[in-house]
Amino acid sequence: EAVSLAACLDSLLSQSEPGFALGAEWELIVVDDDSSDATQQIAQSAAAGRDGVTVLQAPALDLSDRGGFTGKTNACWFAAQRSRGAWLLFTDADTVHQPGDLSRAVHEAEKYHASLLSYSPRQIVTDFWQRVVMPLVFSELATAYPPKQVSDRGSSIAAANGQFLLVEREAYFSVGGHRVVGREILEDVALARAIKRARFGIRFRYAPDALATRMYRTLPEMIQGWTKNLALLFPRPILMAAMQLVQFALFFSLPVLALWLPIPYSWQRWAIMVVWLRATWGFYNRVSRSNFPTLDVALSILGVPLFCWLLLRSSLQHRINKSVGWKGRIYKVGR
Repeated sequence: EAVSLAACLDSLLSQSEPGFALGAEWELIVVDDDSSDATQQIAQSAAAGRDGVTVLQAPALDLSDRGGFTGKTNACWFAAQRSRGAWLLFTDADTVHQPGDLSRAVHEAEKYHASLLSYSPRQIVTDFWQRVVMPLVFSELATAYPPKQVSDRGSSIAAANGQFLLVEREAYFSVGGHRVVGREILEDVALARAIKRARFGIRFRYAPDALATRMYRTLPEMIQGWTKNLALLFPRPILMAAMQLVQFALFFSLPVLALWLPIPYSWQRWAIMVVWLRATWGFYNRVSRSNFPTLDVALSILGVPLFCWLLLRSSLQHRINKSVGWKGRIYKVGR
């Protein structure tokens, strides 16, 4: 995480609200999980001369069938046991937090009586394929995990985003923390389900006011990341891919049918265009839930073939290969 870590740590160490100084009311624990780049040096440099900043080396990871953790759950559980705070914030190295983010989050959790507060950050995308695929993914996430239902104590739907997961210490340890979701690839969603099953309150929302993240810097990174997650995030990825491809075909084929095919009656052309308009409206109404910029939403139709391929690839990896790769490790799935 050498590319991202410095900006993340700087944003956390510069939280500026009065009475919230590092070491007085909060501590920062950085876990280096067997990195091979400059991650450790960057973390140590940030910790030098500062009270309340601790850099830990994650315990060795057992990747056999007997292993009880993934890399992330292993690191999170190790840090949580060393922590002292009444609230624990698990956040990723590729996040950048706005000033005042931490205290506002604690106040928000207390206001809504939420033992777990999770934010979906503003997503920073750079290249063309990220701009057209990421809105599709996040619109489907907003459909599968509606924030209002996630936050509703009466709903069984639970979700969280591991990029920002704030949890009350008592609730976290009472359900077993990351230890009980140790082998889960989607550990954030699994932990949220455990918290909600235990009758603790959850609050989840899109929070561009709190933080931003750049999940992927290259196309191969994005392919590997969504291959790991999509089949777990969505219960029927193959059906979703088929429906997306139908919408893609209708978007481009119906205007051709209406304008260039020899149709005897003009009302038939109009009927085809009405079907096209309805299909187009349905597609963009759905993608608008992604909270991405208007231009990215408009271009997202071009990302449908790649999104469908990622859904199928993820499904095959999980169902046939029974393994996924991430950050240089191979994890067995479907056990």
